[in-house]
Amino acid sequence: MNDGIVVVVLAAAVAYGTPLLFAALGELLAERSGVLNLGVEGMMQMGAVIGFLCVQHVGGSAGVALPIAVVAAAVAGGGCALILAFLVVTLRANQIVSGLALTIFAGAAGLSSYIGNDFELADDPARFSFEPLNALGLGDLPVLGPVVFEQTWLVYASWLAVAAVAFYLWRTRPGLNVRAVGESPAAADAMGIDVTRYRYLHTVAGGALAGIGGACFSLALTPQWVDGLTAGAGWIAIALVIFAFWRPDLCLVGAYVFGGLSALPLILQARGVTIAPQLFQALPYVMTILVLVLVSTGTARRRLGAPAALGIPYVREER
Repeated sequence: MNDGIVVVVLAAAVAYGTPLLFAALGELLAERSGVLNLGVEGMMQMGAVIGFLCVQHVGGSAGVALPIAVVAAAVAGGGCALILAFLVVTLRANQIVSGLALTIFAGAAGLSSYIGNDFELADDPARFSFEPLNALGLGDLPVLGPVVFEQTWLVYASWLAVAAVAFYLWRTRPGLNVRAVGESPAAADAMGIDVTRYRYLHTVAGGALAGIGGACFSLALTPQWVDGLTAGAGWIAIALVIFAFWRPDLCLVGAYVFGGLSALPLILQARGVTIAPQLFQALPYVMTILVLVLVSTGTARRRLGAPAALGIPYVREER
């Protein structure tokens, strides 16, 4: 039963959806604070290359190298997000243009490519990688075994991240504050909330999660590094936030839907069924167009539940 195509697709959907989920949660945090981060793809690329670089050069066992690599990937993504925050929060630059510029700077044609080629990372497979577990010894259960209990630590960490983000946004005072910043920064400021600090912190935290999402590719899904490894996953993550109505739980569902679509051609091809790969390769770009259209119309944003101040810089003196 566990070899059936439905079970295989479901298990692959969870695995391939995990990097999308991390990145979408990061984008959700940034957008809830009012910052539209279109640099997610570049942050994922940086996380992928820095995580792979660390696992290749950090000594010790897998238990030492892999956690360090994930932390390094988070720092790389957060560092890129700090640049974005400086541009859009401090300098009040256009958020769409800044995000796209950061993707070009850090992405497959920029810094991540330079680092990977300079260290010749494409020549070797990863020294260590995250392997599927047999959690609680339940991996042999029908259906649930491979789908739930035979996943990597990164998958289980992503589930914890969903719960943590949901609890933070709707059950804590700082979460209420960040939602207030995203809805009405002027009112939040009048209540004594530091709008700049909240936007900086949540943009950087979102970049760190995107970096971890990138590391999922180079340390788990395909334990290697090549130019363009994330293949547009950052754009899908941005779209996911909108289609999930800015809710962490729906981000999880959407991530697994798109994860299943990403894995399906590979699974079918392994079973002798060929599908034109261009159909799936075009998906990130279609998602990008939809995102830009949706966030550019105020009526659509209100109906979808977008933060009212999303993409709008706040300057206290102008209010």
